[in-house]
Amino acid sequence: MNGEAPLEALVALWRDYLKRHRSVHSPDVEELEDHLRAEIATLTAAGLSENEAFLVAVKRLGNLDELSREFAREHSERLWKQLVVGGDGEEESEAETSRRKELLVVLGLASLAALAFKIPELFGVHLFARDLAAQAFYARNLSLFVFPFLAAYFVWKRAMGSGGIGAIAAAFAGAALLVNLYPFHPDGQTLLLTFVHLPIALWMAVGIAYVGGEWRSRARRMDFLRFSGELFIYYTLIALGGGLLSAFSLVMFQAIGVNVMPFVSRWLLPCGALGAVIVGAWLVEAKQSVIENMAPVLTRLFTPLFTLVLLAFLATMGWTRTWISIERNVLIGFDLLLAVVVGLVLYTISARDPEAPAGAFDALQLLLVLAALVVDSLALAAIVARISDFGFSANKVAALGENIVLLGNLLGAALLYVRFLRGKVAFTILERWQTTYLPVYFAWAWLVVALFPPLFGFR
Repeated sequence: MNGEAPLEALVALWRDYLKRHRSVHSPDVEELEDHLRAEIATLTAAGLSENEAFLVAVKRLGNLDELSREFAREHSERLWKQLVVGGDGEEESEAETSRRKELLVVLGLASLAALAFKIPELFGVHLFARDLAAQAFYARNLSLFVFPFLAAYFVWKRAMGSGGIGAIAAAFAGAALLVNLYPFHPDGQTLLLTFVHLPIALWMAVGIAYVGGEWRSRARRMDFLRFSGELFIYYTLIALGGGLLSAFSLVMFQAIGVNVMPFVSRWLLPCGALGAVIVGAWLVEAKQSVIENMAPVLTRLFTPLFTLVLLAFLATMGWTRTWISIERNVLIGFDLLLAVVVGLVLYTISARDPEAPAGAFDALQLLLVLAALVVDSLALAAIVARISDFGFSANKVAALGENIVLLGNLLGAALLYVRFLRGKVAFTILERWQTTYLPVYFAWAWLVVALFPPLFGFR
């Protein structure tokens, strides 16, 4: 096949193939074609060529998985190999040039993120100097070392206009001014809260860049949720590989009497950790079709496991008649657990085919949400009890607010899951609830970053 086939020719070939199967009627083909074209539009907006977008979109039509696989096999010589080898001639050369250019941009931004982490050392601010002031500086600015470069990658890739760029730049500049002008106490609670919440707040700026400024679009917000989960997967894999590389390097050089621990700890690990965020985002963008197969597998693996853990905890609590400890570290652990569960729910919803009918896994998902609701309510009661016993503090108020925010999300998800399983609403309503609720998390994070330090005396 010389060059890439026109998109309309590919769609026509796919449509004719489906019409030859008795199980697929003409109205069904028309509806599926609408979904196919919408998916193609989304993928091309994300940077794929029309041919690549067509191939990935066909693969994503979950209700016709078997037909899609047969279609791929029958036409692999002419079409499917393009996903790997691309076209021929001049178009292939242009595509290869574009890919190389993007790779250079990614590597350049990853290098800048790594160098940004080391620039403060030129001014005598060393993370490993056991200096509380230096450690506080890095705690305040850690996300600012990498997120602006990640946003810059998507601004470049989506070719955003000046208005969107200005809004994103203002968010980063405002955050940098806030966290660096506030007179934090080096070992105060508000510094720790800023360290935890600033990345969440700035992730919204990254999201605006990712969707190309289309933040009001429900579909694009869901794409960003999916991207966030996929980036976490890739970053974890890169981190594991980086850990192995560091360990092997230490062992090998130790064998010849050379200590490379200072280089590994001060350069390789911190700089690699920041640069890997940019590289991971690029991998998600470049390999969307591969990642798409990973999300359902991971959600189906961890959803039952987390459900069992929560149910076992509630059963043990009821059997032993033991109340949740009001110790601060215990409550923080519960908050982290609930945040992970909510993240799993979000990722499951983003990975699910919205056109598929309700099934057993959806009932299991409802059970997970209900169990998390009960645990959240118990944790919320424990936090209120701790506040009544010891009074207000930045940590306790933050924990209280976060549990309320999580409770609102879980409660809405539970009600909509019940209605979905009863056939009262479409799954897209569940998606809409999650994408509509997403700004609540960002708003709360900004509230903690901007208002908590002065409210609690920067301690």
